[in-house]
Amino acid sequence: MTALICGSMAYDTIMVFHDSFKNHILPDKLHILNVSFLVPTMRREYGGCAGNIAYNLHLLQEDAAIMATVGHDFEPYAQWLSRNGISTRFIKVLDDHYTGQAYITTDIDDNQITAFHPGAMSFSHLNAVPVDEKISIGIVSPDGKQGMQEHAEQFAEAGIPFIFDPGQGMPMFDGEELLRFLDLATYATFNDYEAELVQQRTGLSLEQLAAKVDALIITLGGQGSKIYTHGQCIEIPVAPVSQLADPTGCGDAYRAGLLYGLINEYDWDVTGRIASLMGAIKIEHNGTQNHVFSLADFKLRYQASFGSSF
Repeated sequence: MTALICGSMAYDTIMVFHDSFKNHILPDKLHILNVSFLVPTMRREYGGCAGNIAYNLHLLQEDAAIMATVGHDFEPYAQWLSRNGISTRFIKVLDDHYTGQAYITTDIDDNQITAFHPGAMSFSHLNAVPVDEKISIGIVSPDGKQGMQEHAEQFAEAGIPFIFDPGQGMPMFDGEELLRFLDLATYATFNDYEAELVQQRTGLSLEQLAAKVDALIITLGGQGSKIYTHGQCIEIPVAPVSQLADPTGCGDAYRAGLLYGLINEYDWDVTGRIASLMGAIKIEHNGTQNHVFSLADFKLRYQASFGSSF
């Protein structure tokens, strides 16, 4: 079974500010903000939501196919995906553009400031969901606006269940557009901040939003997550972590866990815990695609974390 991962591909330049942003930003001077952060730690990583989700789902030994638009500088990333056995057959290269570029600064409180150049991602609508490739499930994650809208319509038309995951693409959509996504999607996932925005823009409560999909998943960072499904709310605990190294990409790892649970038809208690453990493993490592594990080891850690098995 193949999961089609629609979303951004990007190079992440990750910098660490060894202090707190709040110590250097004056709330009453935001209208004249002019601030610089010294970032002695910097690295360049492979990233983008689609790349991160696919990488994590592949670790769980499921077939993850990325559908994305990238630029003329994509070759090193393509080689990385190939070495890791991740399909690039639905990735379109646009020679006149750069691959997406994210510049992420993280402070000691794990707050992040990100600047993102979309590059080729803005043309994601040049790809279409393949209907003859035995796609069993999909996800529409942050990408070009038109591409996200068209891919959601294409998944629904093809009868392929999919997760709506707007993430950092949330500001592009008004309430009516968000409601259209929810009408098309089978599942939806937001973090707590995004969930507040969706409620404000649509005028609907979480319970009303959840009634539009089979399941609405809300992640709460260190407080775990909640899954609203069929009139009930399932609370998912966080998995224990050995260290808090880097939060970048934790949401993508979590979403890979959701896809894995759905592909294997686990109930939501198990699926949510698999997703939670994926996020925990990711946060223990710097970068978004540097952690590795075997499925056997993952199941052992699941047992140790939650006192049960799957």
